[in-house]
Amino acid sequence: MTHSLLLKTDQTNCYNESGHAVPCVGSGQDAETNRTQSIQAERFNVREEVVIDQASGLSWSQNASPATFPMSWSEAFEYVDQLNRSRHNGIDNWRLPSRRELFSLISHQHINPALPEAHPFTDVFSGYYWTASACRRLADQAWYIHLGGGRIYRGMKYGSYMLWPVTGPQLDEGQMSNRFVIENDTVQDRLTNRVWLRPLDAVERPVKWEKALEAIDVLNVQNACGYADWRLPNIRELESLVNLNCHSPALPVDHPFDHVAEGYWSSTTSVYEKRYAWVLYPRDGAVGVGFKRLPEFYVWAVRSDISQPT
Repeated sequence: MTHSLLLKTDQTNCYNESGHAVPCVGSGQDAETNRTQSIQAERFNVREEVVIDQASGLSWSQNASPATFPMSWSEAFEYVDQLNRSRHNGIDNWRLPSRRELFSLISHQHINPALPEAHPFTDVFSGYYWTASACRRLADQAWYIHLGGGRIYRGMKYGSYMLWPVTGPQLDEGQMSNRFVIENDTVQDRLTNRVWLRPLDAVERPVKWEKALEAIDVLNVQNACGYADWRLPNIRELESLVNLNCHSPALPVDHPFDHVAEGYWSSTTSVYEKRYAWVLYPRDGAVGVGFKRLPEFYVWAVRSDISQPT
C-alpha cells in the first residue's frame, strides 16, 4: 500500500486564478485539507551523509549532485556503477531513482529547489535530474524531473541532466493484481485507498480551473453516487494512477476507466507561477501545468475511502 504521506502534498496556501492568495476554507483547493506540515518537519534523518526518508523508506545521498556535472542517461547509469565500486558513503548498492522515487521528494510549497522545508540535502541543482524510468511510447526518451519547480517530463536519452543516487526498497510502481474494484459508477483503488468517479469527466468538456472546483461542489450538492465528500484530486493522487509500463493512456493495464482525456486538473497550484495549476497528462503520464484561466483540461473527482486508513 502507498504510504499516506506520498499521496499528499505539502501545499499550505490557496490561490485564485490571478495567482493571489485567498482563504482556503471552502475553496476546494489542495491546501484546504492538507495536514502534513508537522509530519514533513520530522521526515528526514541524516546518518553519515546519507538521508533516510521515513515517508518512503528510501535512503538518498545527502549531496544531491555527486557527479557535479550533467550527463546523458546512459552515462548516469555508468556513473552510479562507479559510485558503487568506490562504495560512495560506505554503500555499494546505489541506483538511479525511478520517476516515482524522485517525485516522492518533490515539494509543492517550495521552489528552487522544490524540496520540503528544512530538508537536509546539499548541492541541490534547481534544474533537471534524470530518473531511471524510460518512456514506454518513445523508446529513445526517458523521464526527468525539474528540481526547481517539480515538473515531470520526458526527453531524449542523449540529453544532459544531473543525477541523484538512491538506495533502499523500491517504491511500488502501481503494479498490483486486482487493484481496482468497481462499484456502480465508482472505482476503489486498493493500492491507495482512494475512490474515483468512474465517469472520468464530471462536466463532459474541458473547463477553467475554478470551474473544475465548482464542478466538484455540484457533485457534492447532488450527493453523487451517495457521497458528498468528492474532491478535485491533488497532483500526487493523480500521479499515483500512472503506470509507466503502459501508454495511451499510461494507466495500469487492467484499469476500468473509459474515454481517458488528454489532461486533468489537480487542486494543487504551481507555486512556481501561481496563475497555473498542476495537470496530469495521461497519454504518457507527464506532470505539467495549465493556465488556470484557460478551459483546456477535464475534471476527475476523487474521495478518500474513510473505511480504510488514508
